[in-house]
Amino acid sequence: MARLFRAGGGRERVAARVPAPGDAWLSADKYELLARRCDAALEKARRRGGEVVAGVTVAISPVVDPLDRVLAVRRTGEAWSLFAQDAHQGRCLASIGSVAAVSAQGSSRFDEIARLCGEVLDGAEIDDPADDNNAPPGAGTVWTGGFSFFDREPLGDPWGGVPAASFAIPEISIARDDVESRLTVNLRISPDDVVADLLVRAERAVGRLQNAGEGGPDVRVGRSESDPAEAHSGAPPEHYERAVAEALDMIAAGELEKVVLAREVVLRSGHEINVGAALRRLREEFPECTVFAIGMGQATFIGATPELLVRRQGRRASTLALAGSIRRGADEQTDLHLGEQLLRSAKDNREHALVTRRIERALGRVSAWTAVGEHPELVKVRNIQHLATPIRAQLTEPRPVIELAGMLHPTPAVGGLPWPNAGEAIRSLEGFNRGWYTGGVGWMDILEDGEFHVALRSALVERDRARLYAGAGVVAGSDPASELAETETKLAALLPVLASS
Repeated sequence: MARLFRAGGGRERVAARVPAPGDAWLSADKYELLARRCDAALEKARRRGGEVVAGVTVAISPVVDPLDRVLAVRRTGEAWSLFAQDAHQGRCLASIGSVAAVSAQGSSRFDEIARLCGEVLDGAEIDDPADDNNAPPGAGTVWTGGFSFFDREPLGDPWGGVPAASFAIPEISIARDDVESRLTVNLRISPDDVVADLLVRAERAVGRLQNAGEGGPDVRVGRSESDPAEAHSGAPPEHYERAVAEALDMIAAGELEKVVLAREVVLRSGHEINVGAALRRLREEFPECTVFAIGMGQATFIGATPELLVRRQGRRASTLALAGSIRRGADEQTDLHLGEQLLRSAKDNREHALVTRRIERALGRVSAWTAVGEHPELVKVRNIQHLATPIRAQLTEPRPVIELAGMLHPTPAVGGLPWPNAGEAIRSLEGFNRGWYTGGVGWMDILEDGEFHVALRSALVERDRARLYAGAGVVAGSDPASELAETETKLAALLPVLASS
């Protein structure tokens, strides 16, 4: 049964429908709270002559899978995102829709994004995440999005029109871990809005996800043998080996210490690639990684990355130096042998040390102290293992996580040293547009806490085509054929998943 109440506190007093407790995720008390916030936001919007964000967060069952609900209702071209870390307390954040968006480019894009995000949320009528100590990471009103590798808007296919940095406040987001789950509904309120209409909009948005069947239109489908997928490199493999050889000449001449060179592989399918099926497969096969998706109009940027760029909680920051790789073994003994080989590799340890020192120095400039792992450790995912060193820092002041991301990006793990020499080498040697590959993807809440991950093992998927990316670090002692083989190993994480989706 529904009951009526009068929403007060605003210039207009309107009747609104309130679901009785148990009727919906948006319970009666939360509905009333949202109505009051809409009233207050409407007052502000009229005083300012601009838009104000209002929202409310509710607890829902952690059994609900955020990705399933978003996939079940998303429409073509609609903004959406996913960040899933199934091996890390079952963390998952998925969102759909957009009530506010910001973008920036150029050398100051991270500071500009932080400023724009703050301006949008100035005066917002939303929950304070500090009031809910049990909420999972990413709960409440958040910004989701990411940024490209280079600081200018990528030009030409396939990244044309995608900003160099772009973030949005979703209309609906669901954050979950093994214990708790929170749904947040946000509204964009203009001076000429009516509270009753806003409440109906919120009710429909929440009901859209609550009533969605799990799986929806993206349920896994089998590929017919009559429509096999075909993959080809954007440039012949020999081109990559020549690029590595040229980079080695630059290193020998003292122009570079390290540069990361990547390849692009294009997959063409006989039918539209099932993004939802691919994401579910990636979550199953790479639970240790962060599986991500960012809707970009008709395209979706997806991946399974092992590399954390930065995580901030108050004055605590953490990151992971990840550089140096080798394949997994077919059996336990071979796998252990390969791991030992990687740990003892002079070339890989030299590459790893460059990354670790650069990250430590960058964080050290804004921290009271930093703590760096004494020795690299092995991080293993399904088909590859990496050298990794965790790094923690106590910030002197709580800088926005997006600013910290800007201080660290690009790490030598995806760019090179010295910068910008390495960037110029990448532009001249790779021969394709990186776009958001090796940029960052993630989220930031209203306290400016959050996390960003380096966009590795990734692909830009549009209809029946996917562009996949993988790279390898080149330092003194690198071998062109070995670096090519490393890119093949990394491509093997995503290529078979997309080819069969």
